[in-house]
Amino acid sequence: MKYDSVIIGAGLSGLAAGIRLAQFGKRVLVVEKHSIIGGLNGFYSRFGRKIDVGLHAITNFVKKGISKSPLSKLLRQLRIPYDLLCLCEQNLSKIILNGKIVKFSNDFALLETEIARLFPQSIDAFRKLVVKIKEFDPFEDDSAQNVSTRMILSSLLNNQELEDMLLLPTLYYGSARENDVTWKQFVILFRSIFLEGFARPFDGIRKILTLLLQKFHELGGEKRLRCEVQRIETANGKATGIVLSDGKHIECDNVLSTIGYPETVKLYDRENFKITPKGQLSFCEAIAIFDQQPQELGWNDTIIFFEKNPQFIYQKSVDEIETSSGVICLPNNFRYGEGQAMAEGILRVTALANYEKWKALPDSVYQAMKKNCFERLIDQAIQILGDKYLMPNTWKNTLLDRDFFTPLTIERFTGRVNGAIYGSPEKIYDGVLPIKNLFLCGTDQGFLGIIGSMLSGISIVNRHLLLKNET
Repeated sequence: MKYDSVIIGAGLSGLAAGIRLAQFGKRVLVVEKHSIIGGLNGFYSRFGRKIDVGLHAITNFVKKGISKSPLSKLLRQLRIPYDLLCLCEQNLSKIILNGKIVKFSNDFALLETEIARLFPQSIDAFRKLVVKIKEFDPFEDDSAQNVSTRMILSSLLNNQELEDMLLLPTLYYGSARENDVTWKQFVILFRSIFLEGFARPFDGIRKILTLLLQKFHELGGEKRLRCEVQRIETANGKATGIVLSDGKHIECDNVLSTIGYPETVKLYDRENFKITPKGQLSFCEAIAIFDQQPQELGWNDTIIFFEKNPQFIYQKSVDEIETSSGVICLPNNFRYGEGQAMAEGILRVTALANYEKWKALPDSVYQAMKKNCFERLIDQAIQILGDKYLMPNTWKNTLLDRDFFTPLTIERFTGRVNGAIYGSPEKIYDGVLPIKNLFLCGTDQGFLGIIGSMLSGISIVNRHLLLKNET
């Protein structure tokens, strides 16, 4: 049995690519080594609760009817009606740096007002930066693939504190590089977070995944779960199929890999895999389930990006985790509308981690370290949230459930080398690898976020696998 295309990985980019191919009558197979779909943005069940992994919020939010946006482009390409996403906007989010607070929402005017209030001497420079961002097309202009954003912001703003304020959310939501991000990716992230905004379906990532999977199956696409790829077969420099871990061969004309750049190289060239750039940045995340709604505790913000040091530091933690900086997410605090409210309060705290430190822990110490780091992160979050009812070390009395992810958890369930969620610092923007008919999409193709992941799969299919008269 031969397929037009085999897609490795049933995450957002893989499913979107599969839908796009199936729309044009291509015979497509998606293979996934785990028992559930979603990849870096999946979900799992724990004591009857459905818990998202990866998703804090969907960026790139625009209201219905706005045609020139990544979200509207995505929906047109996949032929999915806007209303089916059931997107609910954020309440309010914050950036906290060294005690200073900048508020922002899906109304960009609020961010501009906040910058003018805190940095009056830099507001004109900030406005020039926004014009520069709006004029740069990251999807068409490849001139800034490796240009440092730090360098550009420093020359434009001449204000280290404001520079750090803008980098704090953008780096945490997409940079595989320590303390910096390429200008191309910064533009994508700035637009998606500040010029567009945050939203979330009431049912979380399950809503998006269910829509994609249903669409894929309706078009005749095939998927196989618990189906790990052992290697990509090649002949005369061309991909000809895949070999599964059970030894089964599957022939195809094209292979699309969504599992990452070094992870893909490993499947066809183990020697070069050793020298392929690998991401060093990974994270831990604490998830706490409370018996009270966040609003009842005085917590009304949706997402808080915080840094307690005088300057923003974004690098691999020296210890197992770095608690002085991170992201606090309250999934309850989206505008779900009347009659829609989560039954329990959820608090998620994400912090930079050190893969090697976690890897070196003996099994007898690993679980104890997880418990310790969980409590430290929740304590930190509650201090920042400033609740008058719950204090550090007393929140445990209202805790219904908890979970904690480490870089090893990420590596185990996603296959990412070093547990690096944002992948390799080196991105393959055109998706082209040395093997003919083997293409890369997803995080290491350089597209970011929920919407970006899906657009990545679509763009690679449109660019390389469909004829011009088909697109």
